[in-house]
Amino acid sequence: MPKSLVTGGAGFIGSHVAEELVNMGHSVVVVDDLSGGAEWNVPKGARFVKGSVLDHEMLEKLFAAERFDFVYHLAAYAAEGLSHFIRRFNYSNNVIGSVNLVDAAVNAGTVKCFVFTSSIAVYGGNEPPMREEMTPHPEDPYGIAKLAVEQDLAAARAMFGLPYVIFRPHNVYGERQNLGDRYRNVIGIFMNQAMRGEEMTIFGDGKQSRAFSHISGVAPAIARSVERTQTWGQVFNVGADKATTVNELAELVAKAMGVAPKIKHLPARNEVVHAFSSHEKLKRDFGDLSEGLALEEGLRRMAEWAKKAGPNEPSTFGAIEIMKNLPPSWSKAR
Repeated sequence: MPKSLVTGGAGFIGSHVAEELVNMGHSVVVVDDLSGGAEWNVPKGARFVKGSVLDHEMLEKLFAAERFDFVYHLAAYAAEGLSHFIRRFNYSNNVIGSVNLVDAAVNAGTVKCFVFTSSIAVYGGNEPPMREEMTPHPEDPYGIAKLAVEQDLAAARAMFGLPYVIFRPHNVYGERQNLGDRYRNVIGIFMNQAMRGEEMTIFGDGKQSRAFSHISGVAPAIARSVERTQTWGQVFNVGADKATTVNELAELVAKAMGVAPKIKHLPARNEVVHAFSSHEKLKRDFGDLSEGLALEEGLRRMAEWAKKAGPNEPSTFGAIEIMKNLPPSWSKAR
């Protein structure tokens, strides 16, 4: 029975990947510090260890004891826009934490493949659809951190022979997403605002476009990548093909939630205007696993789950490092 470690496995994407692995017959250990996830997200059949990837001593001991075959690294603080204002926190969690995990995998000597979830943020302002062969040009600290880890994995493979697969997901949504996070995951924010009877807040004119990707078209490919050795050493975009504007999304979310759309436009923030990617490469190697739900059906399913989960009190991030140019709606949330 293969033994797999899933970091961030109590979070949204990580819990779905862990569930896929359990269903594949893997022995799964989930490590999560619960800063953005919940223990009830950990799937049945997986063993939960509360801990942080910043704790390198804990990781070394865990790897020595468990002798993992595969590592799935999904632990990250993925608030792309907020990353400008929490630079130290961003680089500590998203770079140093990842390096600790790579070190532990190399030192253990048992890891056959290291699977890393990067982000479409590494492309920055490249002309969409983004393709894997494009030169990355991240425009925010979150994207810079993700690209740094991609490059570190390439260096670790060259020096130590550590195989890896890198996925660049984008705008993933679905059941078990944290509805109370005010800084990221616009669909969850909209649904939470709808349940709280609040206006749906949009930065700028709402003409920004993204390809919103249901988890059903993301988690299976990530989980199964270790079985497809031809994918090792490669980078794959993963997510939906069709782009939607944020204005259109607000209308669709309101429909899924069964409420009249109430929209409030806030001052624009610094962000890439159009971001969606090509998935030709993914379909070549994961064609049978790359088809997620169409947006309206995905929203319907998530809305059904969200109504049962109920509204959440929006989170606050209490360690803002830079106040200059911080969006007013975020500064009020400190």
